[in-house]
Amino acid sequence: MAVVTRFAPSPTGFLHIGGARTALYNWLFARHHRDYGDGGRFLLRIEDTDRKRSTQEAVDAIYEGLKWLGLDWDGDAVSQFTRVERHRDVVQSLLAEGKAYKCFCTPEELAEMREQARAEGRQARYDGRWRDRDPADAPPGIDPVIRLKAPTSGETAIGDLVQGDVTVNNDQLDDMVLMRGDGTPTYMLAVVVDDHDMGVTHVIRGDDHLTNAFRQTQLFRAMEWDTPLFAHIPLIHGPDGAKMSKRHGALGVEAYRDQGFLPEALRNYLLRLGWSHGDEELIATEQAIQWFGLDAVGRSPARFDFAKLTSLNGTYIRQTDNARLVDLVESGLRDTLDGGLAEETHSRLNKGMDGLKERAKNILELTDNSSFYAKKRPIDLNEQARNTLNDTDVRRRLGELRTLLAGTDPWTVSAIEEKVRAFADQNGLKLGKVAQPIRAAVTGTNVSPGIFDVLEVLGRDETLGRFDDALIVA
Repeated sequence: MAVVTRFAPSPTGFLHIGGARTALYNWLFARHHRDYGDGGRFLLRIEDTDRKRSTQEAVDAIYEGLKWLGLDWDGDAVSQFTRVERHRDVVQSLLAEGKAYKCFCTPEELAEMREQARAEGRQARYDGRWRDRDPADAPPGIDPVIRLKAPTSGETAIGDLVQGDVTVNNDQLDDMVLMRGDGTPTYMLAVVVDDHDMGVTHVIRGDDHLTNAFRQTQLFRAMEWDTPLFAHIPLIHGPDGAKMSKRHGALGVEAYRDQGFLPEALRNYLLRLGWSHGDEELIATEQAIQWFGLDAVGRSPARFDFAKLTSLNGTYIRQTDNARLVDLVESGLRDTLDGGLAEETHSRLNKGMDGLKERAKNILELTDNSSFYAKKRPIDLNEQARNTLNDTDVRRRLGELRTLLAGTDPWTVSAIEEKVRAFADQNGLKLGKVAQPIRAAVTGTNVSPGIFDVLEVLGRDETLGRFDDALIVA
């Protein structure tokens, strides 16, 4: 059997981190069966029946977030709202077969049921008063809702692929509303009809939907349709064990992109939030597709750790091709540097990226640390660099070094280092006492990759020019 999964977000906000993980698990499961099984498809459905809260901006954010994460879907995305007539047709067939009925309860009657349930300390449920009643008895002016005539005895069982076998007594479930009085379908109806029509074989979603699965199973059975297999994955919690919130990092996927995370790093991190493969931590996407299965999804909530994600992102940066990093950094520098980029920026970044990426945890940090390669002369000096150069002896030695380095040929790391070390020895100084003023002069900061590598990347003329500028400014 070919596997068909779906991701079905509501376009009422950004693609949050929990939704991104749900999409990833669905995508991986489908891709695993496509590449290593009998075939798999990953579908996207936008559940936009709530017209008051759904926005095109949110739809676009979902598309953009999934594309940035590299989660491509098969075929066109489906808008649930465009399928309203199909949902209504299903309700009419249920009515015709006596599997659904019109309920003419007034708002006051429903409120009374809820109050009585609270007073008796039980869960509020519809009492079925219109289940077998003649619609001719309906009061005037009431637009009826349509309810499913659910079984009242026995139990509904689900063989969940993550949670195991779970059951509920049918007398704990009331007759759910399929269609509102204004003729619009409910979420519970639309989900079942769409999953059936789209051929969904596996519903992989958060375990907050587990109770919905019982009601949806009843509707599948009422329609005599095959019920998909369910897999309800535990939700993501914050480091403190509390429900995930913005203070924990429950942001939209685009926020992680804007904070400088690589999509493959975020995919890897989300994969490990609830799924494991031995002690493997660093798992490339191709390997994840091969290994992924629902049997390795845990039943306990995963805890989101921003520091761990940041560390993992740094590992991915160090493994990323330099050309890609240069493109990302250049794009960021164009947006942040006033006055434009130096003509030699691209070549300098290419030459210096090995040293730069060893220190960076995200692309924003990498961009900031790379800026001294892109700045036009004279470069600005931060406060620490100014303080380093604001010393008569330091400036004198810097001037002497400038003369010494001007005659260095070839301009290589080894030749530069030899000259600077010899200068330090002759003046009875530790290397750091000489290297730090050089760093301040040529980078404008007190932190950089190896200073001899930096000087080689900048070249002789740029290095000497920055020495001259620093001696004037300082």
